[in-house]
Amino acid sequence: MATNRTFTMIKPDATGAGHTGKIIDRIIANGFSIKAMKWTKLSLADAQAFYGVHAERPFFGELTEYMSSGPIVAAILEKENAVSDFRELIGATNPADAKPGTIRADFAESIAANAVHGSDSDENAAIEGSFHFSEREWA
Repeated sequence: MATNRTFTMIKPDATGAGHTGKIIDRIIANGFSIKAMKWTKLSLADAQAFYGVHAERPFFGELTEYMSSGPIVAAILEKENAVSDFRELIGATNPADAKPGTIRADFAESIAANAVHGSDSDENAAIEGSFHFSEREWA
């Protein structure tokens, strides 16, 4: 059964380029409410733990170095069909393939520096949200 919450991170490329406010505005304009949000920086160990599912992949080292290279904004979002609607809003992983008007088409630099993370399932949204927030922060 689909839940109404998803998790996102605005990544270091987007925070560093000053796109945080524009991305948050786009999220809200598309009907999402923010249930929890924080500006933070992942340590390398935090990034490795968060992306542990990719530990055996060849891009793991580059990914975790990048994600710990600067500040991020972590957020739990709420909307009916949150996961699928947010995935549509952010666009394809490769910004060159992202539909015009999506967050990645408008703000991403590359496949690696693609502006935002969006959970790919309800299960992962719960896991990822719990990684960054205690229950009292978003309940």
